[in-house]
Amino acid sequence: MVARRVARAWMRWSLALPLLLVTPALVRGQSVQVGVLPAAQNVAVDAEFDVELNVTQAGLAFNAFEATISYDPAALTFMPSAPTSLQQGCLMTGTCSAACGNTFHHFTAAGDSLVISDVLLCDQFSLTGPGQIYKLHFKAAGTAQTTHVRFRRASFYNAGLFVNPVTTADASIGIGTTVGVGDGRASHALSLRAEPNPASGPISFAIEADAPAVQRLVVLDLSGRVVRRLSEGWQTSGGHRIAWDGTDGAGARVPAGVYLVTLQAGTRVVHTRVALLR
Repeated sequence: MVARRVARAWMRWSLALPLLLVTPALVRGQSVQVGVLPAAQNVAVDAEFDVELNVTQAGLAFNAFEATISYDPAALTFMPSAPTSLQQGCLMTGTCSAACGNTFHHFTAAGDSLVISDVLLCDQFSLTGPGQIYKLHFKAAGTAQTTHVRFRRASFYNAGLFVNPVTTADASIGIGTTVGVGDGRASHALSLRAEPNPASGPISFAIEADAPAVQRLVVLDLSGRVVRRLSEGWQTSGGHRIAWDGTDGAGARVPAGVYLVTLQAGTRVVHTRVALLR
């Protein structure tokens, strides 16, 4: 409770600071670049799908952000996670970063907008990206159309100071129709497949990537806790496989159940679910 009160007071204080308070790195032309990914995707009518808020390349350091995301409720229905803390991205929770995993998170959904506040409560620790900072789940309408998920507002902070500039990029969604992929083309050129699935023994993950990047493959439980970090390192483009023997980081066999496997390659993230049978 004390940590939460401190976090609220910190956020109120930081929001009262003038916009002209910036970090020295601004002089070097850096920024925070954040986008809704994939930038373009096509889904079936009545289909459920995900979008992610990602810092798309390494830039200015930050340890907190606020964002307002807008969408057309006639085209999309937002479907919150339970609890909504599961919507936090892996950069903020520490599952794909060195963050301590302690955050102050506040989320509200109303009308055509989603309001997010997320603060790292890690002593003297900041992030630079790239990577996922938030994730959202929607259901498409039952009629064919093109719609958008947009940043209405985005602010980043570091140790109580505004971080400027912040550049944002929105996403287009084709419901029962096709939208051009444009800059989002790369978001469709990373794949992760589990074989066999479900499995009673080892699982092989087939990875395909169209570009070289640092890849991280992590197994999580459904509450978002890290079960096993399978790999991390530079990979060339093309395909390769990584095996998981069904054990955790300490070498103990994990219980039967469903697990979320996350592959991050540069600024892109894909997921798959696997079922272990015992």
